[in-house]
Amino acid sequence: MKKSIILLYGIVAYFVFLIAFLYAIGFVGNIIVPKSIDSGADTTMYSSIFINVILLSVFALQHSIMARPKFKEWLNSIFSQAMERSTYILLSSLALILIYWQWQPITTIVWETENTILSSIITGIFFLGWLIVLLSTFMINHFELFGLSQIFDNLKNKQTANPKFQTNYLYKIVRHPIMLGFIIAFWATPTMTVGHLLFALVTTIYIFIAVKYLEEKDLRKFIGEKYETYQKEVPMIIPFTKNKR
Repeated sequence: MKKSIILLYGIVAYFVFLIAFLYAIGFVGNIIVPKSIDSGADTTMYSSIFINVILLSVFALQHSIMARPKFKEWLNSIFSQAMERSTYILLSSLALILIYWQWQPITTIVWETENTILSSIITGIFFLGWLIVLLSTFMINHFELFGLSQIFDNLKNKQTANPKFQTNYLYKIVRHPIMLGFIIAFWATPTMTVGHLLFALVTTIYIFIAVKYLEEKDLRKFIGEKYETYQKEVPMIIPFTKNKR
């Protein structure tokens, strides 16, 4: 495949990710975007729960299956290796967009903060969560993580080096600060509806299962003893916890 096409493909994938990421902030926070987690007409609760769980499961399966080394090997045998990460990012973003599009609101209120100051503090924590997500990507290698390094290296006939194991900044506090940021953003809301609670609960469960039993397993295999030592010294997601594995 022509390098120019691979370059265009990777750039398009990155911009689709940017759109999906920025929309996620508005979707979860019920701000600005036309369709948010609590907007739209309510349907029956049980049908809404069923549809929403299916949507989240589609994302979880795509996200987990495509991240496994064997799937990456299979994908690389069909397409250019430079496209692998961009393809993962593109399909993950499209899975998110499907959630935004088809999400069924359940607007029964679980809790609501009426105090203006407290509401502002919680909203601030919400944005802090998203900031942690974004900054954490730059504390490792944002451009490699989202496929840009690979497509530009391919353009220069250069093989992208395997990502280095780094424990910079927030990675000295938890092993997966990106996931910590997501959890904070999903739960920090002045008004928690049943639909939002379902979203936060299912995604949090998925994050802990996927990280502990899939991602950490791959990292131990890829990095080896150095990562095992890191596991013993630094908590997985929740800072300052005693159970560090």
